[in-house]
Amino acid sequence: MSNLGDGLVVLALPWLATLMSQNPMAIGAVAAASRLPWLLFAIPAGVIIDNAEHNKLIARADLLRAAIALAILMLAVNQPAEGAVWVLAGLAFVLGSAEVLRDNAAQTMLPSIVDSKDLEAANGQLWSSEQLTNQFIGPPLAGALIAAGIGIPFGVDAALLVLSAGFVWMITLAPRAQTKTRFRQALVEGVAFMRADTLLLRLAVVLGIANFIATATITVQVLFAQDVLAMSAYAYGLVLSVAALGAVTGSLLAPKLVGFFGTQRCLYLSIATWGGGYLSIGLSQSAYAMATALFFVMAAAMLWNVITVSWRQRRIQSALLGRVNSIYRFFGWGSMPLGAMTGGLLVSVLEQELGREFALRATFICAGAACAFLLGYAMARLRLE
Repeated sequence: MSNLGDGLVVLALPWLATLMSQNPMAIGAVAAASRLPWLLFAIPAGVIIDNAEHNKLIARADLLRAAIALAILMLAVNQPAEGAVWVLAGLAFVLGSAEVLRDNAAQTMLPSIVDSKDLEAANGQLWSSEQLTNQFIGPPLAGALIAAGIGIPFGVDAALLVLSAGFVWMITLAPRAQTKTRFRQALVEGVAFMRADTLLLRLAVVLGIANFIATATITVQVLFAQDVLAMSAYAYGLVLSVAALGAVTGSLLAPKLVGFFGTQRCLYLSIATWGGGYLSIGLSQSAYAMATALFFVMAAAMLWNVITVSWRQRRIQSALLGRVNSIYRFFGWGSMPLGAMTGGLLVSVLEQELGREFALRATFICAGAACAFLLGYAMARLRLE
């Protein structure tokens, strides 16, 4: 339910931003604001997660997100002026802050539900169900709802989040040991573990670079769809659904691919596929080509997620999982607001001299080239097996 609501916002939030402003920097600011909390709050969130009941924390975070969705609804229906895009960015920041707690708590909770040997299968099923609702069903539904009113997706999101919070609250978990140390000491323990594990730190850095690249493209993706390929909201939603179908496919096939090719080859395959996909989007001439490229990019992203999340859920001690996982995601996700602003800035600079279409295409082509360098680093420094 919560991910279906998120899927509505995935399309509705940037679309609302484009109705308020066509300035790439302003649209990039909205995208950056929703990811900035990962840079600011991911590390302290881990201490909170290790000392809280995970299901109750998730439920409270979803209720806060429901309240913010209603606030965005009120902003959308009041015919906002262009300056309101910065208010939207502020609301996106609060929405992202609640998501930091919710997502980290959910990922930390999984090893207490399934056996260690089942983590790949469980993560694959979890990612596939998330992508099915978040990307496959949500965006085209949002496109249809936007035709009736730009505020409707946010109202539906709020209702789904309230229902989700109620169900998650009723989950019964086995008692678990919680950290009894002071906040500062608990935080230092998590940082020390991360610093001592060189391989885990390298993996976090690679993820951070990959997410920087991905967010730079995602930020201008809606403008690329509108200005270069002339898509409607509904057509763009369908493209995102194809991408989600790729994510579901990658999630479900990941355990089999790892078993057949091995962890190491699958990691390299993921990065190489990202680079080829971004390059294909930059050169695409139709919605079909863009959708096909996004299918493979998202399939590769889910393959990466299933491998790396399962690997670190086994590697990190249970008592430290919330803290270390949050530090890992600080590196991995904290780069996303920087990527969002970079994507908007790149288009703003290039379009002044070379035109809007070239600027938008160049963002994806640069992303493909960056992935080639990232693949070289990963082949030299990452050895998970």
